[in-house]
Amino acid sequence: MVESYVAVDLEMTGLHAKTDRILEIGAVKVEKGKCSSVFHRMVDPKIKVPIQITELTGITDEMVKYGCNTEMAVAGFVEFAQGFPLVGHNIMFDYSFLKQCAVNQGIAFEKEGIDTLKLAREFLPEAEKKTLEYLCAYLNIPRGRNHRALEDAMAADFLFRYLSEQFGEAEPGAFLPKPLLYKVKKQSPATKRQKKYLKELEAWHKIDLDVEIDSLTRSEASRITNRVLKAYGKAPRK
Repeated sequence: MVESYVAVDLEMTGLHAKTDRILEIGAVKVEKGKCSSVFHRMVDPKIKVPIQITELTGITDEMVKYGCNTEMAVAGFVEFAQGFPLVGHNIMFDYSFLKQCAVNQGIAFEKEGIDTLKLAREFLPEAEKKTLEYLCAYLNIPRGRNHRALEDAMAADFLFRYLSEQFGEAEPGAFLPKPLLYKVKKQSPATKRQKKYLKELEAWHKIDLDVEIDSLTRSEASRITNRVLKAYGKAPRK
């Protein structure tokens, strides 16, 4: 039975690692069955937090305004989790964001992991739903705020411990870490020309793009430029 791992959860601005951004990282390090340390970072995404995300998580623009940047948060987590497999509920979802950000920084981040969602589907077929929120209520697992990274990481840890104790002896192979395979390409930052033109469009059309232009990748800048041109038209080039 795995007794040392890092349980992790992220909150993001959306569902897609290539186009959305991290808001919060929470993790619990377990060594020989005992919690040894925790990791928590609020992250400034450099964009306005979507209202639907605020409604779901409670995370507001004010809460992330003084958060660290994505690069520092992810680099810190990579160091925190070094040498440990990851545990999480739908772990590949969180891993995809971490991996994309790590690759963008040139940081090697190849991990093994254990998915409590897959374990719940296999060993708790009677549970009506397999969301972390439902399973915590179903199993009377203590939980703080829903959809907050550190609380959900702790909940995933409790869930993993419960499933391991109940089913690990009969099915030990199901509880072994497996390689997390997610291929990503490094995203290049927006060019000076792209950023200059976006700033010109923003000023000419008197609009607020709700994003720090200097934080954009090349593909993000291209998508936003096309969207602005379609909605408002061109601006005189200087």
